[in-house]
Amino acid sequence: MKKTLLTLLTLVFAVQGLLAQKTAIEFANSEMKRFPEAWQLDHGKRLYFGYSQGVGCQAMLDVWKKTGDRKYLDYVIAWADTVINNEGEIHLYKVETYNLDYIRPGTVLFDVWKQTGNDKYKLAMDRLVNQLKNHPRTLEGAFWHKLIYQHQIWLDGLYMASPFLAEYAVTFNKPELIDDVVNQFIICAKHTYDAKTGLYYHAWDESKRQRWANKETGQSPNFWGRSIGWWFMALVDVLDYIPANHPQRPELLKMVQGLAETLPKYQDKTGLWYQVLDMPDRQGNYLEASVSSMFTYSFAKAVNKGYIDAKYRSVAEKAYDGLMKVLVVKNADGTLTLTKCCAVGGLGGNPYRDGSFEYYIGERIRDNDSKATGPFIMGCLELGK
Repeated sequence: MKKTLLTLLTLVFAVQGLLAQKTAIEFANSEMKRFPEAWQLDHGKRLYFGYSQGVGCQAMLDVWKKTGDRKYLDYVIAWADTVINNEGEIHLYKVETYNLDYIRPGTVLFDVWKQTGNDKYKLAMDRLVNQLKNHPRTLEGAFWHKLIYQHQIWLDGLYMASPFLAEYAVTFNKPELIDDVVNQFIICAKHTYDAKTGLYYHAWDESKRQRWANKETGQSPNFWGRSIGWWFMALVDVLDYIPANHPQRPELLKMVQGLAETLPKYQDKTGLWYQVLDMPDRQGNYLEASVSSMFTYSFAKAVNKGYIDAKYRSVAEKAYDGLMKVLVVKNADGTLTLTKCCAVGGLGGNPYRDGSFEYYIGERIRDNDSKATGPFIMGCLELGK
């Protein structure tokens, strides 16, 4: 009886995985139909080397690796070729802004460089690493999110910079960079983790001068879903490159395991998560696509890699089902649309973003934002493994 039940469960998982993989391909094709050129991903209006295009293109590369269909690779190469010239200079890139968002699209250049053999992509990656070598940091050594956001660590920034730097370290035999990568997580967790909830605050201000910063802790006031999604994805991605014998690897694994234990407590009955994670009943809060997609990906990958118990696959499957039933729409032309994507979120700036609940729920909502669609495609592929 027990053996029969196990066989049935295995079959169910296999069928769900095949369906999710089919969804990933359908959605990638939908994005390419909507946005014929990759700079248009995330509703881009100009040629740009942006983190949103980086996330969207990473998903396309994952589909290429899964299917072997070169059209997904060519889509990414065409974009990379137009934003990087023969000297490795990046279109509209301004190193003097010391902006971690510029680093994220560098992750797609590893495959582009390997597939084309064109060293201009290596030169571009070198530029990005040189930015990080000179990037302003907190006193403990964590990267500021941007030069204009002085003394601040944002969870978003860990996804923007750390997986790229870790892959660069392994690809080009620079093991000394790995310690820096690991320390970014340890320092960030020290200042953003909340033991009471098991969640992480969006950001921390070392100077405690920002209006959004708690005057005692320096922490921002709320648990924004997508910021924790960036953080979770950064952890599971960076572990691909941290050596098994690294003395601090267990600390990163503990962070992943802590999130796996905590996040199901905040998962809605639909399988989705809210824009502000811990306030599901507060008026104006909503089930948001990017956080739900990012957690789907992170749970599925962490299970596949053996970082967390296999029982957590059901969390990712529940999220996938919720996304398909609640937020994914099939259009008349056969394409798929992902709805309820928060268009942007941040802190400070002008007009000033105070990190309040009202701020997060008041940001613009749109369809097919690549900060949601990219992780959605990648999550579907992980469920198909």
